[in-house]
Amino acid sequence: MKNGATLLVIAGLALLNGLSLDGIPMWRQFAFLALAVAAYLHGRHLIVRRGWLLLSVAAVPGAVHTVLDFWDGAGALIAVGLFVTLPWLAGRFRRQQAELLEAGRERVAQLEREQEYLAERATLRERARIASDMHDLLGHDLALIALRSGALELAADLTGPNREAAAQLRAGAVEATDRLRRTITMLRENGPAPTRPPEESVQALVDRARAAGMTIDLRHAGERAALPPLVDRAAHRVVQESLTNAARYAPGADVLVHLEQTDDTLTITVTDSPTEHPHRTATDSPLGRPCDAAVTGAPAPPTPAPTPAQVSVGNGSGIAGLRERVRLLGGTLRAAPHDGGFTVTAQLPLDPSRRARRH
Repeated sequence: MKNGATLLVIAGLALLNGLSLDGIPMWRQFAFLALAVAAYLHGRHLIVRRGWLLLSVAAVPGAVHTVLDFWDGAGALIAVGLFVTLPWLAGRFRRQQAELLEAGRERVAQLEREQEYLAERATLRERARIASDMHDLLGHDLALIALRSGALELAADLTGPNREAAAQLRAGAVEATDRLRRTITMLRENGPAPTRPPEESVQALVDRARAAGMTIDLRHAGERAALPPLVDRAAHRVVQESLTNAARYAPGADVLVHLEQTDDTLTITVTDSPTEHPHRTATDSPLGRPCDAAVTGAPAPPTPAPTPAQVSVGNGSGIAGLRERVRLLGGTLRAAPHDGGFTVTAQLPLDPSRRARRH
């Protein structure tokens, strides 16, 4: 209300100052400049509803005066238009422009916060999944330690102090197993139980996706030795996430899963064939498409493109979660478009001492 009254006062003063312009003194000329500056600052900093209506009301006396003295009234109306209306519109335009820029900056900041939140969620989810895998692996080992120490405790040729030490070892293993289970329970996210076997191999994962209608060619190169448990689970997760997102972002494409193992490194490459998905970027979760060729790579008859729900190989936590898991093992992960398709490449070191040196 006050802002509107201020605008009316400025317009009224300009109207009065615009009367009798013949032989206008210097102070009235400076008054026009002052009124123009005031109108600009008003539009720049003060918000007025129905500003046009207020300016029209202020111009009514000038319109009435034109009936009595046309040129004198017209001069007053021109003064209001030139020294009030135009500067006020310029100030209002600058204010709206600044508001749009500020809204854009806030939107960008909000999107950045959302991206950081999603990346953090994916990282925490992946760490919880790693903790769950460690529970499965370490819990099994601790249970074996407890079992063997219990057998040692019952050995007939064991002395009293050694028997007591074996009993303490067994009790410590049981307590450690229970503490590990409680810790992992707190780390696990609330959600549905996993639908895949806890120790599913990459071959079984590919077979399950192939049975859902994906066309996949799985190839091996180099050695075929047993992998360390954590490396094996990480390799499974890379392939799992790639196939999940293949059905989501490039349904119907052919997928090649290539595993190359050397003495100290496992290289996993998942590539999908070119598809018409121009919005696919490396910030998306890994890959492209599924297929139905045998391990030898023989072509297969076309099958309907499966949906992510039909494939059901993972939950699509994305590149951020995979990169965190691979990083914790001392490896690297790259995901980028390639020859019209999409390629995910992960390198995992097989030597635990190498991971210790890198972290």
